Amino acid sequence: MSAPDSRLTQDDILSAVEGLVAAESDMIANMANIAAVLFEALPRINWAGFYLLREGELVLGPFQGRVACTRIALGRGVCGKAASERSIQRIDDVHSFPGHIACDAASASEIVLPLVRNGELLGVLDIDSPEQARFGDAEQAVLERVVTLLLEA
Repeated sequence: MSAPDSRLTQDDILSAVEGLVAAESDMIANMANIAAVLFEALPRINWAGFYLLREGELVLGPFQGRVACTRIALGRGVCGKAASERSIQRIDDVHSFPGHIACDAASASEIVLPLVRNGELLGVLDIDSPEQARFGDAEQAVLERVVTLLLEA
């Protein structure tokens, strides 16, 4: 008999993030804790974290998972496309995505949400999974709310 899954529900994730950002106004501190919550709470993922816009490129920010690419040009890869287009990128098979950057060869699918506050691009939230087509509408909706909570803190 296997142990019960101790992952948090989507409501639990949102409650945890709400509590974290209510108690802290520093964005980097909040990103670090949010990455930890998502990494622990979302099943079947292998990376969760942030890239921050710095001098025209995305630079690695707080994350959980394996060592990651440090810098990503705008427009390059899934993160760069999400940032440059300021649109959510939900990729079911990263190996078929033109220009995919393979920071971790085990990643098979990815979702990236841009962080835009008052019209200004701040960076992206990036989550990878070793499973193809891992991210659906439900996960996207929760992650959109997580981003909103972060940006409103």
